[in-house]
Amino acid sequence: MRLIATEEHIESAVVTAQIAAATGKSALPPLSAGLLGYMRDNLPTPAEMQDTTTDRLAYMDAQGIDLAVLSYGNSSPQNLTPEVAIRLCQLANDALAKQVASQPTRYAGLAVLPVGDPQAAAMELSRAVNELGLRGVLLKGNYQGKFFDDPFFFPIFEQAATLDVPIYFHPSFIPQTVTDHYFASDNWSDVVTGILSSAGYGWHMDVGIQVIRLIVSGIFDRLPELKIISGHWGELVPLFLERLDDELTAYTDLKHSFSDYYRHNVYVTPSGILSEPQLQFMLAEMGADHLMFSVDYPYKQPQTAGSFLSHAKLSPTQREQIAHGTAEQLFKL
Repeated sequence: MRLIATEEHIESAVVTAQIAAATGKSALPPLSAGLLGYMRDNLPTPAEMQDTTTDRLAYMDAQGIDLAVLSYGNSSPQNLTPEVAIRLCQLANDALAKQVASQPTRYAGLAVLPVGDPQAAAMELSRAVNELGLRGVLLKGNYQGKFFDDPFFFPIFEQAATLDVPIYFHPSFIPQTVTDHYFASDNWSDVVTGILSSAGYGWHMDVGIQVIRLIVSGIFDRLPELKIISGHWGELVPLFLERLDDELTAYTDLKHSFSDYYRHNVYVTPSGILSEPQLQFMLAEMGADHLMFSVDYPYKQPQTAGSFLSHAKLSPTQREQIAHGTAEQLFKL
């Protein structure tokens, strides 16, 4: 069985250095000393993020992963000012395309875009797909407090629909005011607050809301074949499809129910949360043709990646579709 992992992250030493040189800091927002310590102890090193020739391939081989779809992780130039981001996104996409070309049977790639200038971002997406051979785009978090349903960003989505490539929505750090309101407390440390507001829960909630807003904005009525990917089993949203239908249907100007758009336009991956109950729930809600496999390497390196689908209660057709069929169709692999 061919196995394709669709949310696997990299970093470029050159791009990271260029970000620091252009801004005087890393691409991360200001973080507390405690949370920085947690990240230092629990996140992959720059060497792990940058590697595409040794440990990454060894992990893929050990887990039976035939191909990984690579995208930029935390060290991404997406949200820098356009004056800097346009140049650095071009550099980043060139670097990624070169890495993919060096191992074309093992890697594919998703572009990073300078979203602060949507017209430039649309042009760069076209270049990344048509000239560099990248297979779509990954968007992280939001830009300067704007969610991506803002009409300002429409040229990016229009270009993705025209090119027939998917947009992968990935979590990122949420605004401090949201962290303070929902997750901070004197009853626990700032490290616990940081975890709750990020990888523990908060940024999944945030990027799930991103997808909810896109659907409610009516973008899929304007671009009916636009394709979105949502990791971490859909970032909590699939649990509420029926509820959203019940509450929203009579009050929006949408042509279809919320769940119709979600099941038609959204594709879901586990991002390394290899849970049989969640798989079975998503299978019932979405069907195998809207599910794909992903590990979230090197942030997560589960030793059950290679056996998860093999041991899951799936029909042979469902197993093949989730392992590689959906990804092959969506990314044209």
